[in-house]
Amino acid sequence: MAKKGKRYQSASKVIREAGGGPFTLEEATDVLKRMKTAKFDESVDMDLRLGVDPRHADQMVRGSVALPHGTGKEIRVLVLASPDKQAEATAAGADHVGLDDYVKRIQEGWTDIDVVIATPNVMSKIGRLGRVLGPRGLMPNPKSGTVTMDVAGAVKAVKAGKIDFRVDKQGNLHTGIGRVSFSAAQIEENARAFLLEVLRLRPASAKGAYVRSITLSTSMGPAVEVSCTEAVNIAR
Repeated sequence: MAKKGKRYQSASKVIREAGGGPFTLEEATDVLKRMKTAKFDESVDMDLRLGVDPRHADQMVRGSVALPHGTGKEIRVLVLASPDKQAEATAAGADHVGLDDYVKRIQEGWTDIDVVIATPNVMSKIGRLGRVLGPRGLMPNPKSGTVTMDVAGAVKAVKAGKIDFRVDKQGNLHTGIGRVSFSAAQIEENARAFLLEVLRLRPASAKGAYVRSITLSTSMGPAVEVSCTEAVNIAR
């Protein structure tokens, strides 16, 4: 195993000195803020391991949530829409707007975007893009609000900090909830908003413990373990 760098080791020491965890969400964000970070504004990520089996359709956990303080990241939005909705998308702040030309570019491998929004009346053309967009989590979906006639509202929501999430094949959820430049309170509030939405989406068929582990981490740092009791408390 490769030896971790000095910054990583220093961050791990902060965790040990704080008691090693698991921590409350407030404690975890405080520990995170006390770590020495990289020279760039690292992402703050939250990872959950859920007690679900995504191989069963009725245990798929997928949704979206508007983070109170946004993600701190400039989100690149593509809107695929019929001509009558394209001006609306552009005015709302979409980075790329069109249809046939972008369908062709995506088929050729272009995916330099973070979110794809589409109107329902063009989905027949977009369906063929599933093999490119699906594995990257970019395929528009009504459940996440990215298939809609209200393209202006969808673009503004994404730009304001709305994130989409989907459990992977192992039952894990991973998403960015902010930046290390955020205050501890901002990180905690974003984390709570994300966790609350995940709890709301608990499948009725999920048995036993639903949230089995929670961690916070920076892009380059070690994971800070959060007590699963937090999930119980937030759900009340």
